Amino acid sequence: MVGRATSDRAEPGDPFAADDAVAVAAPDGALSAWSPGAQRLLGHSAAEAVGRPATELLASALPDSARESLAARRPWTGPAVLRDRDGVPVECRLRIRPLTNAEGGAGWFLEAGRPQVPATAPEPASAAGPTAPRRQEEAVRTEDQLLRWAFYQSPFALAIHDTEGRFLRLNAPMEQQMKATESDLRGRLIADHLTDPAFEPSGRAVERVAATGVPERFETHARVPGEQYAHAWIVHVFPLKDPDGAVRGVYLSALDFSEQSVSRERLALLNEASRRIGSSLDVIRTAQEMTEVSVPGAADFVSVELLDAVLQGDEPAPLPLDGPMELRRTAVRSATPTVVTVGDLVRYPEISPLARCLATGRGCAYRVTDPEVAHWLAQDPGRATWVRRNHPHSMIAVPLRARGVNLGAALFTRNDPALPPYGEGDLRVAEELAARAAVAIDNARRYTRERTTTLALQHSLLPQGIPDQAAVTVAGRYLPAVSRAGVGGDWYDVIPLSGARVALVVGDVVGHGLHASAAMGRLRTAVRTLADVDLPPDELLAQLDDLVIRLSTGLETGGEPPTADLGATCLYTVYDPVSRVWSLASAGHPWPALLTPGGTAEFVELPTGPPLGLGGHPFESVEVPLPEGSLLALYTNGLVEGHDRDVDTGLRGLRTALGATLPSLETTCDHILKELLFDRRPADDVALLLARTRALDDQAVAQWDIAADPAAVAETRALATARLRAWGLDELIFVAELVISELVTNAIRYAAPPVQLRLIMDRTLICEVADGSSTAPHLRRARILDEGGRGLMLVAQLTEGWGTRYTGTGKIIWAEMPLPGERAGIAPGRT
Repeated sequence: MVGRATSDRAEPGDPFAADDAVAVAAPDGALSAWSPGAQRLLGHSAAEAVGRPATELLASALPDSARESLAARRPWTGPAVLRDRDGVPVECRLRIRPLTNAEGGAGWFLEAGRPQVPATAPEPASAAGPTAPRRQEEAVRTEDQLLRWAFYQSPFALAIHDTEGRFLRLNAPMEQQMKATESDLRGRLIADHLTDPAFEPSGRAVERVAATGVPERFETHARVPGEQYAHAWIVHVFPLKDPDGAVRGVYLSALDFSEQSVSRERLALLNEASRRIGSSLDVIRTAQEMTEVSVPGAADFVSVELLDAVLQGDEPAPLPLDGPMELRRTAVRSATPTVVTVGDLVRYPEISPLARCLATGRGCAYRVTDPEVAHWLAQDPGRATWVRRNHPHSMIAVPLRARGVNLGAALFTRNDPALPPYGEGDLRVAEELAARAAVAIDNARRYTRERTTTLALQHSLLPQGIPDQAAVTVAGRYLPAVSRAGVGGDWYDVIPLSGARVALVVGDVVGHGLHASAAMGRLRTAVRTLADVDLPPDELLAQLDDLVIRLSTGLETGGEPPTADLGATCLYTVYDPVSRVWSLASAGHPWPALLTPGGTAEFVELPTGPPLGLGGHPFESVEVPLPEGSLLALYTNGLVEGHDRDVDTGLRGLRTALGATLPSLETTCDHILKELLFDRRPADDVALLLARTRALDDQAVAQWDIAADPAAVAETRALATARLRAWGLDELIFVAELVISELVTNAIRYAAPPVQLRLIMDRTLICEVADGSSTAPHLRRARILDEGGRGLMLVAQLTEGWGTRYTGTGKIIWAEMPLPGERAGIAPGRT
């Protein structure tokens, strides 16, 4: 490697300042390196000089003082006469220095320079003779001097190595980084001075370049002896070749690009933060994402502390300007093992960095040795213990603010002693991370609040328990979606009907959020209202379809139509425990599943009409006879559809899960949800309704055909009384006779045959009178002098309820009477 030591750099009057005639001799005296300056001085090319004994260049023997110094391996400088290529003696001053390595002698370093001409020397007499060659020689010498100055005065750290990787020359910046002079390092390898493994790539690169002649460039991050902290370096290593292309040395330059590297790392960190923070609308998960991005990119330890109101989805109240702050430790991440409990409510003194940044709304960087930090730790023993265990040397406290509202604060600490304390640039990065996280946390908080409100509305609109009925035993589940769209409009319902029947309903409103939940509530109310009218399933869906159309167009309220289309699917079914017939109609809803006793689960195929809200399309009902103990499953598409499976796969899974033998319907519901959702919260709302059918024994039902003759009323009354005595309902005979007489008389007098009376012994005593007329009676108040008009009023007062339902051949007037106290809710004929 070619260069000049700091202690031997050119000074005014130095005879070696003008020429760069440098050579290296091996221990046996053979030349191993030859510089271009040496070629200009003596005329020999590197190819001609390398390998020759150095003594062949002497025109006369060296003085005795030189031989004594060389024998003792000491440097020597003095006058000498060399012989150039043409054999012409060249007077010069010669400097010889020994080279050493770990094994001992490694050769000799030779420098030769012409004695400088005194400034007062007279110019030659002839301008045409020796003046021109001398001017040319002076120009060459000036160029060499400029090159020497370029090396030593360069602001970059530069070094020249020989072909074995030993230092030959270093400039001042390199000496500063190495914390050693050129004389200290000359003849040593990089690994001899820099023992840190981080510098092994530099030594290997010098060796490879010397061997291959191919330049290399790489980046490294290490702490050199001349710096307190690790820096980022760009290292260039390239060969120094003679005119024949042989490598005679290796040139190494190191550029400190720490600031650019830090800026690049900060930009990469902020870009990662924008990509990762806020991936979910969950407050705690968002806080965890902030810590995951920050460690180790911006800190060795990060703690995110939030106000309790934020975790509950509420907007925090304004904080006091002074006094302690109570924050919930929400997320923590550390590059090294540490003991910090997540979820604790921590009280921070007013003087603490977190309380101060919340009060001022500005972040700040601290050193642990700062007086304000020491004062805080003196009042906070718990935090002081943590500091003693983890040894942070600096910290940053920044507020988490969004829309001008304080949500909490974040604490960053740097523990690695190889890294510098936090500065202004680090504070800006922490503030940017906090700002981005605060927006995401606030979005999650607002989503939590809306979701909580929607869930409360949704649950208030769903059945609050199973209604009292005995036609089926039921179990239901509703699971809200976890998607960003929010809670949907799925629902199920169980509606007791007249004649011991029950309606089983499941529906799904299009969309999510408050709008869908409100629409679901309106549709569920409408279904219940229409069910009270006892409409058949197909007619009920037709009426519901008209209602959805009116709601979508705004005609129902007379206002502007809603911004989003209102659509829904619905499956309405009615089960009659007397006839054991299941009537169904669907408006765009998935088919229900049916598991008969001893059989396999299958899906009931029925004509599926269009979803509600399209209009102009008829709905069709089907009737399915069911054996007692059949298991019915009504559900919404969120149960069988998902991002990771198609509908067919979900339906097969439902059929398999439904066939499992389990002790109760509640257990079956849980089993189905587990098998189809894999214990995950669904991406769409799920409503599931299971029902096991029961049946009324023939002994619990009595039925008579009645002649269209008023005289038949007394006979019918007598038959009914006998049956009531057989059922042990003597206490109801008087009321039942009045009700039966009124209903049968009205049917004979005002309706059309055939007339029929049916008594059903269920949880109540049900009296039904059927006729062939579609004209329904109506309740009216009789005046004092009126002879009629009091019959239905009397029926209404004596019974729990009464009403009319239409059939394909006419209508049925029904009334229900409560059983005696000890018989209430008991149906002896129920099987």
